Amino acid sequence: MPRQLTKVQIEQFFATMQKHDPEPTGELDYVNAYTLLVAVVLSAQATDVGVNKATKELFRLADTPEKMVALGEGRVRMLRRGVHGQRLPGPRQHEPSESSQSSVGT
Repeated sequence: MPRQLTKVQIEQFFATMQKHDPEPTGELDYVNAYTLLVAVVLSAQATDVGVNKATKELFRLADTPEKMVALGEGRVRMLRRGVHGQRLPGPRQHEPSESSQSSVGT
């Protein structure tokens, strides 16, 4: 069983990371917190390059939960097709949007 780190060890680890890379960046393209969430969910089953190619147009059209829902499931599925026309695996993107609509603006 892996050993548990203490709070002090965890804080030291993050301080070291912050010192060496104060502005870390990732490989996923996104425009806001919502599109980052969608990209991260998709990246669990595809490469970051594939996700970026598949979401370029999707994020241009739908960068909020409301816009994603308005596109409709069929359009979202078509837009999130990956490289070589294969659909990226993963959850349907409109479901998180529908559940997040109730908390938008609260």
